[in-house]
Amino acid sequence: MLISGFYAMPSHLCKASGLHEALNNENQLREKYTSSSDILYSPEDLQGELTKLSPGRRFELTLGGQGCSVFTYHAVVLDAEEQADPFTYHCGVFIVPKTRAREWLFFSEEGQWMVVRSSKAARLIMVLLDTSHIKASMDEIQNDLSPLVKQLAPAENDNGAQIPFMMASEGIKERNVVHHVSSSLTGSIVVEDVIYENVDDEVSSIFPSRELVFRRLVFERAANLVQSEALLKDENSPTKLVSETGRKKTSSSSKSRKSGSQRQSSEARKQLAVYHGYAASSYHTGIISGFMLISSYMESVTSSGKMVKAVIIGLGAGLLPMFLHGCITFLEMEAVELDPTVVDIAKDYFGLVEDNRLKVHVADGIQFVREITSSAAGQIQENGTDSGYMESPSNGSSTSHASVGAGKVDIIIVDVDSSDPSSAMACPAPDFIDESFLETVKDKLSDQGLFIVNLVSRSQTIKDMVHLKMKKVFGHLFCLQLDEDVNEVHFALKSETCIEDSSFPEASIKLDKLFKFKHPEIGQNIINATKKIRRLK
Repeated sequence: MLISGFYAMPSHLCKASGLHEALNNENQLREKYTSSSDILYSPEDLQGELTKLSPGRRFELTLGGQGCSVFTYHAVVLDAEEQADPFTYHCGVFIVPKTRAREWLFFSEEGQWMVVRSSKAARLIMVLLDTSHIKASMDEIQNDLSPLVKQLAPAENDNGAQIPFMMASEGIKERNVVHHVSSSLTGSIVVEDVIYENVDDEVSSIFPSRELVFRRLVFERAANLVQSEALLKDENSPTKLVSETGRKKTSSSSKSRKSGSQRQSSEARKQLAVYHGYAASSYHTGIISGFMLISSYMESVTSSGKMVKAVIIGLGAGLLPMFLHGCITFLEMEAVELDPTVVDIAKDYFGLVEDNRLKVHVADGIQFVREITSSAAGQIQENGTDSGYMESPSNGSSTSHASVGAGKVDIIIVDVDSSDPSSAMACPAPDFIDESFLETVKDKLSDQGLFIVNLVSRSQTIKDMVHLKMKKVFGHLFCLQLDEDVNEVHFALKSETCIEDSSFPEASIKLDKLFKFKHPEIGQNIINATKKIRRLK
């Protein structure tokens, strides 16, 4: 959930009165850009314009076709703004696969300028692939494009260097689809096991091995946004967290060899299970680091023999609640997920298990928070059933009311994605930043309660809008920017009084003492993240 740097949005967006207005305005702008009849050119139309760079210029055109190439392409040509340092390339080509062509980063003008800055090219030719290119390999696409893009390269500063081809890459060495299902609510969902070309030194040092296998949950409506990621372990060996046999793809064309490899790979996969003792997603580590802001309160609750109560909206693969369940023994959690198919996947493929400290509800997250009650009638019963359970009249599926029971909730976490992959805000859905919902959250939190939001947006305007909306409701806001991701984790405190910045080190030590880890290094990662939390003014 995953690039930094920003390009100024049109000024009238900054004046929008709310987040919904900002998002709607941006979508209207994008509609205008893509629907204008005079926006598309051919290289012949622009021959006189192509030889020279014009910093800040952007235009769209059609490449190829009519006997000069195998395929036709939609391209966007962008001339970078002037910069102090020399450009690495005088011209570059950036290919966007069909599955990512509607993403905000590549679909919107603001996002495209961010790609330009990252490419370090004076002129970037962004080529957006579509359904006509599905059966072609990337080598075929590149060979077909090469003569076409040469005529788009600027003449100045061209010393004969080749035009580099670039493409967004996940750095995946091997991928195996474990499960593929379609949900009426979420659309196409994929569970896949992957081996990365490189893994962080951090995880390699904890689990030294040649090849670590990770299981991922991906919603195809936002294919580049990995919803959840977990490290796999060998069930037959508590310490072995990698499948080093039966994972290699065969290069033989022999049917018998291939069948044998498939059987071996299938057997190897059966021995792998999700390891909940490691947080593979850095933003999960970021979320947990925010507990430092109420570590003194958590310490006092556990010392009195009571439980800290938390609600997590957005289950995903269930990795965050399962990780917390293992390392904070005094935490009682309610996880809320709208899509029952996602809950089934979490249980069947990611090892999610409910017990008296972790309950999962198929419900609307906003409605769930609103129905949190201070009456004891909603408490979790000893037999594990939920007294607030009801049948949905619309489709007959099971839905549950909030069951956190007597008292307030200490921690509320929102970790849900937007259903619109082209939105400038991938997480959360806009309704979770609506002022009325924020007021409800504040009302349901305990006096020392903590509200956490996972925000995924490359638009500074949207980030500022989220900040303003939260500031209207909460007096004390904090933020953690993850270095390698586009994620920002926002924290809000209900209390009037607030932890001072000078107390962060002491609060981090208290938090560290509350954890129970099999691997101390994992706890250290969380403590290190606390040092990056900053107060928002």
